[in-house]
Amino acid sequence: MLACVQRVSKASVTVDGEVVGRIGRGLLVLLGVAATDTAADAEWLAQKLVGLRVFDDAEGKMNLSAADVHGAMLVVSQFTLLGDCSKGRRPSFTRAAPPELAERLYEHFVSCVRQHGLPVATGRFRAMMQVALVNDGPVTLLVETPGARGSQTS
Repeated sequence: MLACVQRVSKASVTVDGEVVGRIGRGLLVLLGVAATDTAADAEWLAQKLVGLRVFDDAEGKMNLSAADVHGAMLVVSQFTLLGDCSKGRRPSFTRAAPPELAERLYEHFVSCVRQHGLPVATGRFRAMMQVALVNDGPVTLLVETPGARGSQTS
């Protein structure tokens, strides 16, 4: 799994003119699910992001998590994160999970975040979405599960 994580002061996702998910302070997570991902990857990533210390403490250091600051998470499915642009000019999406697997693991990730006590809003899986955000910092990180692209994150 690959997540593009942005610290936001607010974010929302709209489908067909209707706001389907909205948060104030927290994390916007654009989530890409690979064909090789498992439920264990979703669980690992949820735990990682809930505890990710990217919010400032009283001294201005990034020492607090979204949970520590009573933040929320907006999770948006984003298969294009897995696009390979290394050849030609059109991305290849062969690494992306088929829709059925991707949706199941996306929902499992959301459930895991909720189990950690963080409020979660979502986009709508497989819908054309417009995402609006105010990136706070700006702070943007890419987080991959340990098996993704040979990553050795922990």
